[in-house]
Amino acid sequence: MAETPLLDRSRWTTTLDELTEAHAGELVSIEVLDPEIGHQYEAERLPFSYLSYDPKDDVVIVAVGGQSSQHPVVLRHMVQHPKEIDVATADIPEAAVQVLDQGGTATLISFFPFASGAKA
Repeated sequence: MAETPLLDRSRWTTTLDELTEAHAGELVSIEVLDPEIGHQYEAERLPFSYLSYDPKDDVVIVAVGGQSSQHPVVLRHMVQHPKEIDVATADIPEAAVQVLDQGGTATLISFFPFASGAKA
């Protein structure tokens, strides 16, 4: 990810809620970068639903789909016991969030705004 400071844990819930609001209606890709099995896509350019942190269960959840007849099912990807969250929104074409778990696996969430205001 771009050189950005890591997000302080006390701001995870608020920041992810703000990102959910800011990126409503965009497409999102979810990539898992596992040091043992390599790079895997969980979702590629699907409608973004939400991104949240649940401090009670210590889990980051990113959800896609569930907002149209074309994508009626919600897919949720969860990162249990995240160690750090890095948010890059400035000076890059697409905003991105990287969540690192305790085992060193990174989940990369990339947002893709619609060109010219078109919706999927």
